[in-house]
Amino acid sequence: MMDRPPRIALDGMGSDDYPFPELNGALIAVKEFGYEILITGDEALLLPALQQIDTVPSTKLSIVHASEKIETDESPAFSSRSNPNSSIAVGMRLLKTGEADAFVSAGNTGAILANGLITLRRMPYTRRPAIAALIPIPKGYFVLLDVGANSDCKADFLHQFAIMGNLYAKRVLGIPHPKVGLLSNGEEKTKGNALTREAHILIQGDKNINFIGNVEGKEMFTGLADVVITDGFTGNVSLKVTEAVAKMVTMLVKDAIKSNIVAMLGGILVRKAIQNTVRALDPNEHGGAPLLGLNGIVVVGHGRSNSRAIRSAIKVAGKATKQNLLHELQVELEKQAKKYTDT
Repeated sequence: MMDRPPRIALDGMGSDDYPFPELNGALIAVKEFGYEILITGDEALLLPALQQIDTVPSTKLSIVHASEKIETDESPAFSSRSNPNSSIAVGMRLLKTGEADAFVSAGNTGAILANGLITLRRMPYTRRPAIAALIPIPKGYFVLLDVGANSDCKADFLHQFAIMGNLYAKRVLGIPHPKVGLLSNGEEKTKGNALTREAHILIQGDKNINFIGNVEGKEMFTGLADVVITDGFTGNVSLKVTEAVAKMVTMLVKDAIKSNIVAMLGGILVRKAIQNTVRALDPNEHGGAPLLGLNGIVVVGHGRSNSRAIRSAIKVAGKATKQNLLHELQVELEKQAKKYTDT
């Protein structure tokens, strides 16, 4: 555990509407959590914007100049090497040198991963990093990983994702014995493609994981599993479908309330309940997704992040840092590697 507030590096030029979501989100986080935040980006852009919204400068918020920005349509690998002074690259270096305890960005996900691999490197014994997204359900959340770092996976990758997701649920979400499921097209262990069938055998054989077997897509939102494991391609598609359905449901509820005077009166009576439901479905309320498996705490936000989403992502990064997640992951991955060596 840390004996001081975490120091978070924040990409000030990552979101679609930068820099105001980042600056406002950072100010909210400073006031709410007491973290020190280092915002990376072009000083000529960030300083005037910060002065515009923060009339009383915070001593816990500072800007670290980064002259370049990686655009969303750039090749991640090429742009990461050709833009060494980008806001993402500078943030990663702050993390590597220990000037920051974690890094948060709502920028190009591929560039964040590429920069992380170049600057921080993979954690020892890690086959592939994975992005772990927190998905809201009626009674809480579940963790879905991978949601985009690895489109093509092997069975032992999924086993490692289960190890990382299990530990994340324990340390950051506070679930003592997370139920871990493997996303498939049927409950039986013989269901699924070759990848899921082989991964099922590996995860089932790990006695440190409370593995409940295969989980179908329709069961993910029932609370059956606290952690759901899949490859990055399937996970990313699932995440985007989930976000689209949540948005559609929200729109349908709002349209239904406006449909006639009786519905509008009823809507007034249950306004608070509706607002709470809509808020629970809003991705901006649940923070960013940790990129697990790198030698550093990195949290990836959505490109459409608003100030609440940035604040939430900073909260996730701070909590992961305070819970010493990096060290705990290293211990668990080393245990897995030794098990394979011994056998």
